[in-house]
Amino acid sequence: MTRVLISDKMDPRAAEVFRERGVEVDQITGLSPEELKKIINDYDGLAIRSATKVTKDIIAEAKNLKVIGRAGIGVDNIDIPAASSAGIVVMNTPFGNSITTAEQAIALMFALARQIPEANASTQASKWEKNRFMGVEVSGKTLGLIGAGNIGSIVADRAVGLKMKVIAYDPFLTPERALELGIEKADLETLLHKADFITLHVPLTDQTRNILSRENLAKTKKGVRIINCARGGLIDEEALKDALESGHVAGAALDVFLKEPAKENPLFGVPNFIATPHLGASTTEAQVNVAIQVAEQMADYLLTGGVSNALNMPSLSAEEAPRVRPYMALSEQLGRLLGQLEGDKIKSVSIEVEGAAAHLDQKPITSAVLSGLMGVYSQSVNMVNAPFLARERGLDVREIRHDREGAYHTLIRVTSRDDKGQEKSVAGTLFGSEGTRLVEIFGIKIEANLSGDMLYIVNDDAPGFIGRLGTLLGKAGVNIGTFHLGRRNTGGEAVLLLSVDSPVTAGKMAKVAELSGVREVKSLHFL
Repeated sequence: MTRVLISDKMDPRAAEVFRERGVEVDQITGLSPEELKKIINDYDGLAIRSATKVTKDIIAEAKNLKVIGRAGIGVDNIDIPAASSAGIVVMNTPFGNSITTAEQAIALMFALARQIPEANASTQASKWEKNRFMGVEVSGKTLGLIGAGNIGSIVADRAVGLKMKVIAYDPFLTPERALELGIEKADLETLLHKADFITLHVPLTDQTRNILSRENLAKTKKGVRIINCARGGLIDEEALKDALESGHVAGAALDVFLKEPAKENPLFGVPNFIATPHLGASTTEAQVNVAIQVAEQMADYLLTGGVSNALNMPSLSAEEAPRVRPYMALSEQLGRLLGQLEGDKIKSVSIEVEGAAAHLDQKPITSAVLSGLMGVYSQSVNMVNAPFLARERGLDVREIRHDREGAYHTLIRVTSRDDKGQEKSVAGTLFGSEGTRLVEIFGIKIEANLSGDMLYIVNDDAPGFIGRLGTLLGKAGVNIGTFHLGRRNTGGEAVLLLSVDSPVTAGKMAKVAELSGVREVKSLHFL
């Protein structure tokens, strides 16, 4: 039975969803790394929040693990490259706490504008310092968004409703999307110069680390107020401390820190600074939402092959999966065929789709081709790690989509190229709802089912060859299941694909190679 481990505290609805879907689930929290390593091999899925650290060492012990689900956005606690190499899907729930985190940013903006935490502390200390706390309105001010994705766009929507002018720095923000949000796209330098408030909504990457560096903080408008509910490490905390103390930055509110839990920090105690303990996702609604979503996503993948919000493979909804699965099976077969025939000679590969296949998401098809292709080198290849293995081998991959419909209602063609520029291609189609069929190999028309053990033979098209081959295989005790023949032209090059009941030994292959007219013979195997 499919088993999932929930290793962090999570809303009970997660376990309920797994059980409702027929997945066995254990919830064991507070495990040490050594304790987790001892039991992880018993599970197909691992559901976590931020406490569990899924390291390379833990992944090495997880021989049966197929999916890691993070209830939340951040995946800093998962070694994604190690998971990808092991063929494990890593998914998160980027939408479950988007509203909650956006509202936290807006709340901190108001708290900064009106000095609410300091005013509260002063009043409850029996002071009445009405003249001390002179705030500013947010209406009419310019809000600078660094990042206009899921959460940033929600912040933008709320800020526009507050009559703020919103400018955004985001390389992925299109002019059409900016117009739809009612905001202005700007470069970072312009944003730093114009913004009265700056709020960050980007992941922590090599490109975004210290995006508000000492140098960039110096470029900001004097009196700017800064909010960060995204990730620690986006702001140089020492530089922000100096900017607050000098008065260049009028106020800052951080929900996230470089080191968490933040028991000590250079910003603590600095005037006009607000700190909260990573509360961005801490609402009842968000906790329930991310728990339900991670359980549904993981169950979909484990039970139907549906992939949602994956960070290391193409998404494929549970509804789409049954429709796309036959195309993926065909693609895997074509990749495996080409890999077995061309092997290390392949330096680049292109995947072309036409007809019905052209209306599908091509990413799963490409991953399936690479899974078959890379399966020649390793038995542990799947759609998750195949693209990474292909990159490691320096394989150049191209995707081509044709609107045309040719002789077949759908066609997938995989073409390899060697270092001399020579191309070899194989093509296949679907018959009925699920029947896969090879229809062309290296320019020769042939119809064949690719399954089990097969022999690939290139020979001269001449009378008597098939009889001699059949006699030889019969005497060798090789039983032929199916027989598929194609030729380039009369009397020229011909191709035979034979399915056999068991693998053909090297000795028997050598005898086939000695037959008059045989140019090439190879043993093939398909899953």
